[in-house]
Amino acid sequence: MTVTLTDRDKLTLRTAAYGAISLFAAAGTAPHKVATAGSIALTSATGVVGHVLAEKSAIGDLGGKSVAELADRVLPALTAAMRILREQDSAEADNFRTTITIALAAGAERATPAPAAAAMSHKITAALDAA
Repeated sequence: MTVTLTDRDKLTLRTAAYGAISLFAAAGTAPHKVATAGSIALTSATGVVGHVLAEKSAIGDLGGKSVAELADRVLPALTAAMRILREQDSAEADNFRTTITIALAAGAERATPAPAAAAMSHKITAALDAA
């Protein structure tokens, strides 16, 4: 099946993916190590998702004054990304979900286990599954 994504769709996917890593890093210990490991894992994605994440294009606004502000942008973007992909190709939606899960695991390996990071991981997974 051919997947056709608009520039807006691609922005949503990139914002969701890199935002998930930023959100997870903000909730745990060693945020720079977590963000680096997670971002490197995102670059190993394949398929349509891999091509979109590898583009040297803009990522949505991931700033804010709190983790809550970041979550307000990222969690809906994760759900939207899954809907966009699922509408066109369920295999790519599964690929996106797996990519995010692997990136979170890569980040988790770089940090001391923390309850806040575990809770954020569950929120990210719930947002992926909400589509």
